[in-house]
Amino acid sequence: MKLKFGESSSSSRIVNFGKVELGEIGRIRNFRQFHCKAIDQTQNVFQGVYGPWTIDTSDVREVILYRSGLVTAALSFVLASSTAFLPGNSLLSDILKQNLDLFYLLGSTGLGLSLFLIHIYVTEIKRTLQALWALGTVGSLVTYTALAQPAGEGLVQYVVDNPTAVWLVGPIFASLTGLVFKEGLCYGKLEAAVLTFIIPISLLGHLTGILDDAVKLSLLGVWMALFIIFAGRKFTQPVKDDIGDKSVFMFNALPEEEKAVLLEKLNQ
Repeated sequence: MKLKFGESSSSSRIVNFGKVELGEIGRIRNFRQFHCKAIDQTQNVFQGVYGPWTIDTSDVREVILYRSGLVTAALSFVLASSTAFLPGNSLLSDILKQNLDLFYLLGSTGLGLSLFLIHIYVTEIKRTLQALWALGTVGSLVTYTALAQPAGEGLVQYVVDNPTAVWLVGPIFASLTGLVFKEGLCYGKLEAAVLTFIIPISLLGHLTGILDDAVKLSLLGVWMALFIIFAGRKFTQPVKDDIGDKSVFMFNALPEEEKAVLLEKLNQ
């Protein structure tokens, strides 16, 4: 009886321990549910052209910042552009018009952040987009200080009233066009593909004066809608999409000697 009692007591302890263990597992599972999917992807191993690679926390942070920069650019553009559709005597229109240059600053800064963090395999293309953004930033500063301020206008309003100023600020929008082209090409996004044409057509139409105001407003409305959709949909993509094949970037960062050694191993 004592032996049986001992077994029963031992079994009871095992059962109780099992309940505790199951309870701990349940709590761990519940805790894991609060982790975002982006962080969960750091546990995955992906096979790249030059070997396996993983997503670390710095990759996740860069992707979030990249996408946040696009959202900032899109929201700033939409807020500024909405003044073209609001009644001129409305309070909201007046508030927005007073902050057009602020929206331009925020939007261009967000775009600059995204261009700094964007992952493009061909380094020369990335540097070209960044150079266009920098050129447009300098052009915007020159336009504001040398042209808009002496005329008693803000930068955005001056460009609206003086189409030739597009030559100075245009490179910023050229860099945006390059970015959406890359996104449309890599991920087959329709809104990005359409923006690739809408942006230059709108700017060139304003510059040359071949588009009347109704057409320009229509193009602007399409640009606003697609830009918001494009930026918002970025957060529906897996983090790995905006990283690309990390092994390629790791390979490009290697010294030439190490590249040769790695290629020799891969060819064996």
